[in-house]
Amino acid sequence: MNRRLFALLLLLASWPTLASSFTLEQLMRELAAHPGGSVRFVETRHVAVLDAPIVTTGEMTYTPPDRLEKRTLTPRPERLLLERDTITLERDQRRMSLRLGNRPEVLAFVDSIRGMLGGHHQALERNYLMQLQGTRQRWVLTLYPKDHEIAALVQRITVTGQADQVRSIEYLQADGDRSVLEVEPVKP
Repeated sequence: MNRRLFALLLLLASWPTLASSFTLEQLMRELAAHPGGSVRFVETRHVAVLDAPIVTTGEMTYTPPDRLEKRTLTPRPERLLLERDTITLERDQRRMSLRLGNRPEVLAFVDSIRGMLGGHHQALERNYLMQLQGTRQRWVLTLYPKDHEIAALVQRITVTGQADQVRSIEYLQADGDRSVLEVEPVKP
């Protein structure tokens, strides 16, 4: 009798968890409703040929639907602007722009960032297999490239978050190098 009662209590205790499963559609709706804004970041790049990781810090600003600006402050200033299908890099008083339309595999990779931030389920689904785990308060979305040209660049992208906030993005490159971008919202 005690075993049955214990099993029933376990089932009842897990009932709210079972009833409140968090879906990919819910996550995408919440991300799409987010108005954008600024975050501070710490990015740690692990490169096989280096003895120590490269750590950069700065701020990023996302303006829906297609503008992302990354301002690196340390170890040296740099500005990366992604707007529509153009990426612009400014460093050491030099400026370089590249239209991504001629590089569909790079554009697909860039669209993974914008697709995630903007909650564009179809854009992500076009290029990635997606796996969501967790709850609304703590979720993990893993993206696996469908296309071999994208897979030649990145093995997987793992995004963690809370509700409508992305907290970290990990890129595992095809060559084994890894980059982890941790973000914290800037208080207005």
